[in-house]
Amino acid sequence: MTEPYDAIILGAGAAGLMGAARAGQRGKRVLVLEKSEKPGKKILISGGGRCNFTNIHAGPANYISANPHFAKSALARYTPRDFLELVEGYGIAWHEKTLGQLFCDGSAQQITDMLLAECAQGAVEVRCNADVTAVEHDAGRFAVMASGQPIIATSLVIATGGPSIPKMGATGYAYELARQFGLKVVEPRPALVPLTLGGEEVLFREISGVSAPVIATANKTSFAEAALFTHRGLSGPAILQVSSYWRPGDPVEIDFLPDGGEGWLLEKKRENPRATLKSLLREALPDRLADILVEKIGLETELGNAPDKALRAAEQRLSRWSFHPNGSEGFAKAEVTMGGISTAELSSKTMESKRIPGLYAIGEAVDVTGWLGGYNFQWAWASGVAAGDAL
Repeated sequence: MTEPYDAIILGAGAAGLMGAARAGQRGKRVLVLEKSEKPGKKILISGGGRCNFTNIHAGPANYISANPHFAKSALARYTPRDFLELVEGYGIAWHEKTLGQLFCDGSAQQITDMLLAECAQGAVEVRCNADVTAVEHDAGRFAVMASGQPIIATSLVIATGGPSIPKMGATGYAYELARQFGLKVVEPRPALVPLTLGGEEVLFREISGVSAPVIATANKTSFAEAALFTHRGLSGPAILQVSSYWRPGDPVEIDFLPDGGEGWLLEKKRENPRATLKSLLREALPDRLADILVEKIGLETELGNAPDKALRAAEQRLSRWSFHPNGSEGFAKAEVTMGGISTAELSSKTMESKRIPGLYAIGEAVDVTGWLGGYNFQWAWASGVAAGDAL
């Protein structure tokens, strides 16, 4: 049997490669096992192929977890600026989009190549097409059966992610392993996912492809970004964001005119009594969306002929339009997974299991979920570094 590794890392995604690189460069003998044919598959499709690799505003408030304090330690010790320095050290050109989102000018492949180069510096072995069929723990060592070969290590890192985007090979294997070792799992569910509409709201599917800047709210959490109507319901950044806070049965409220201000419709009536609600909405929103909103409100007359009470009601409805999603598009379309291995089981400083010495969990496998816009990559880097520095 070969000499035991210091650590076996399951999963060559963002967190796994980052953790491997850090541990390898500290002189640890590290093996990364990846079941796919190449590392970093989710990195490569992220950000439209340009990888939204971090967000300069990333902080604990941008993450959802059963323990909102858990992510503080790792995020404080490895910041967006730290990762940006790494990116710039490799000469990777980048640009900032809206709301602090950082992207490669070129290809997401540059980020994967950078991580693999970092792993190579630490003599990390990355083995793809590795079919892990069993993991055992005995006498302070982990035995992993991969492609029919037993491999021994003193530490094991679960970095296999969650079940979002199954077409990329994503599974819930992290949770199987956690349960095997007696670790609690917070029920996983799709996050950053489009929501579906049914009933009378199916009418909105007729404007599939139409988008508008709005404020979307679910469970008192609001995001000011674009909403997109689809052939199945609601999507776009604002909807993906609130989907992480939405629960089945809850409404999603949309303010279609966030710049309108209170009393704007009565003011328009005084300024131009011959104007109609439709003409005003068409100035602010795409025509098809304006038309369907007016049809739903039922206010077709000129403003001068409309009672103030009706205008106030229309204004209020436009600022708090209540949709009632009947579900989401599930893990197939979810960008990430909420829930996962309970943070109560892990050290926030090292990501190591409190009950199984040498067992670690990082990245999306853990019950820490970021907002849309580079936050989940920052958690991958930060949690990977926390474990890599502790191995």
